[in-house]
Amino acid sequence: MPWTERQATLLRAMGVRLWQPPAAAEPAPPPVPTPAPAPAVRAPAPAAAPVPVPASAVARLDWPALREAVAGCRACGLCETRTQTVFGVGHAQARWMVVGEAPGEQEDLQGEPFVGASGQLLDAMLRALQLSRAEDGDPAQRVYIANTLKCRPPRNRNPAPDELARCEPFLVRQIELVRPRVILAMGRFAVQALLRSSEPIGKLRGRVHRYQGVPLVVTYHPAYLLRSLPDKARAWDDLCLAASVADVEPTQ
Repeated sequence: MPWTERQATLLRAMGVRLWQPPAAAEPAPPPVPTPAPAPAVRAPAPAAAPVPVPASAVARLDWPALREAVAGCRACGLCETRTQTVFGVGHAQARWMVVGEAPGEQEDLQGEPFVGASGQLLDAMLRALQLSRAEDGDPAQRVYIANTLKCRPPRNRNPAPDELARCEPFLVRQIELVRPRVILAMGRFAVQALLRSSEPIGKLRGRVHRYQGVPLVVTYHPAYLLRSLPDKARAWDDLCLAASVADVEPTQ
């Protein structure tokens, strides 16, 4: 029973020591949880650096080894965005060699140069000269078709100079293996790669140039001809010039 204040005062005056119940201890605050250490964030592995293929090594490859080298090439950043490489198509000892620019979307998907509308136009132009891209048959009536680049640039942008340079040994070796009688360079970047010239196609066409001793004729790219119909007649003149060099009689 608790003492009243008056009773407690009298008892203390009489020298009686009063007992008081111990004060209730205040509850200890709950422990603050220690946050778990954050998991270590592992930095992404750096992308593999491009590995240029030595031109001296490419120069010794035969057709199967060259195709394999192109398929596995990681000499520039285009290897990261391609669907597949675009090696080339046609007769391995064709009398004609057609060199285009860079693969487009359909070429990247199908793995073959000059497909789609521009490929159909090219095939029609070749048929007028009794030529085709078939892999067998008379080499005098066959063409081998390749591009300066073996991978498609993203969004069909123009090829960068270093991309052209790193892909060049493959094209050089293809020309060496085919040993054509005439090269038909179609488009600005094919001309730049083969002739080292930045002059407009209009100033270079109409005469025979040379690439490592092989006669070379410059003409417009079929994709350009689809947008500029008047230049189709000029392109036909270019093909007739190339035919005269390769001893192929054009049909009218």
